[in-house]
Amino acid sequence: MTREAALSERIARISFSGTMQVAAEAEHLRRQGVDVVDFGAGEPDFPTPEHIKQAAVRAIEENFTRYTSTAGTPELREAVCRRHAADFGTAYELPECVITAGGKHAVFNFIQALVNPGDEVIIPSPYWVTYRDAVLYAGGKPVLAATDEEAGFAVEAGRIEALTGPRTRMLILNFPNNPTGAVLQPVQAKQILELARSCGFYILADECYARLIYHGDLFSIASLAGAAEWVLVAGSVSKAYAMTGWRIGYGLGPEPIVRACIRLQSHSITNPNSIAQRAALEALSGPQDCVARMLAEYQRRRDFVIDRLRQMPGMRVHSPAGTFYAFPNV
Repeated sequence: MTREAALSERIARISFSGTMQVAAEAEHLRRQGVDVVDFGAGEPDFPTPEHIKQAAVRAIEENFTRYTSTAGTPELREAVCRRHAADFGTAYELPECVITAGGKHAVFNFIQALVNPGDEVIIPSPYWVTYRDAVLYAGGKPVLAATDEEAGFAVEAGRIEALTGPRTRMLILNFPNNPTGAVLQPVQAKQILELARSCGFYILADECYARLIYHGDLFSIASLAGAAEWVLVAGSVSKAYAMTGWRIGYGLGPEPIVRACIRLQSHSITNPNSIAQRAALEALSGPQDCVARMLAEYQRRRDFVIDRLRQMPGMRVHSPAGTFYAFPNV
């Protein structure tokens, strides 16, 4: 007979990740011989590009298997800053960057570092499941901001302003968006940033899909004038480089907040995986044509899927401007 565990209030507030739960159930069915199409976790079906894998092989052969700095290797942190500058026109420096165990870990770190019990965090809906639970774990209150399908699931500054109050601590923006595929337009971003600065709340920009847009220039709200003090960036190599299992992400933001994340990380993961860091360094610093090839295939699939969905009776769907998701209204 197993004694019932008296779990902490923090753990009691959160649920198991819905995406991971679906993925686990799909794997369970596969082991029973069932042919399953898994719509759980968002994962590229491409293998990690060969030059990235070979960087990991070299790391093993060179015995790069010891602890690294809690914040990640200086080489990888610098590579993250360079890549973000090249893609989005930002100017982050090494002390403003921390390497994490995936983009989800960066999101979690920022929320735990900034949100106090009773603080409110605005989350545009539809949203990725982890945002809500990470806020609840910190003792915060998730405040959902509805977006309209007719408006392409855009986040409007006026709607955010209506939800702000004295306890508003943070707004989470995820663009390109999981699950809608919507992108943030610069004019919308400027209005939201002005609101954040005037009301005094942080913007946590989840940019894990930022390289996966089908038209137009890459854009980050962190590139706007006046963003440095108010915008936190959570990014990852998982989606753009087909590296979901390597578990390498990063956080970018004001040095005191990044330092707090490093302090938290020193008592949890110690440091990101050393070998995976070498692979991520090659991903960010090496040839980028692999990203373009995968994106072209995603676009071909998107066009096919959206066309087929729109032919189905009772089905309505926007063509996603980014990510590899379609979000139909059934």
